[in-house]
Amino acid sequence: MLLFSGNHFIIEKAQFLLKSGQTTFFFVMDRNVEEKIRALAAQAADECGHELVEVSLLGRGKRTLLRVFIDREGGVTLNDCEVFSRRLEALLDVEDPIAGSYTLEVSSPGLDRPLKNPKDFRRSIGKLVRIVTKENINNRSFFLGRLVGVNGDLLRLSVSEGGEEVVIPFDIISKARLEIELK
Repeated sequence: MLLFSGNHFIIEKAQFLLKSGQTTFFFVMDRNVEEKIRALAAQAADECGHELVEVSLLGRGKRTLLRVFIDREGGVTLNDCEVFSRRLEALLDVEDPIAGSYTLEVSSPGLDRPLKNPKDFRRSIGKLVRIVTKENINNRSFFLGRLVGVNGDLLRLSVSEGGEEVVIPFDIISKARLEIELK
């Protein structure tokens, strides 16, 4: 299967991005493999009492990297990552969804964690966030401010400049993440 869109070619599992005469390779997970890995990671997270934040499979061959982010109330410790890693490794060894060798990397999403769903935003009420929108709101698409509330599919943000409140629909958020605050 070959799809063409602008200067992007997608051939089955590989995407070749052409930039100024050079080819950069990005390998996309096969849907079945991706679903299987996510299901196993979710199972391991449930068994360990963690929340699965994100799963990504990068590279290929000997350089394949399976990166998993986990979280829990109160934060993730090094021991949490170790326990989760051992549990996920055991499940992956039995199911064997990844062809060949790979490196498993488990960590927390960090202090500047991405916010991807309403649950992430609800958990972050009162915190400083950085949001980029796909569409302008009040002639702006970048917002830095304190998250005031989440109501249905809308969030309220008190922007840093002047304390003005902005209402942002979830469906126009391009990127959002917590901002690190030094006190």
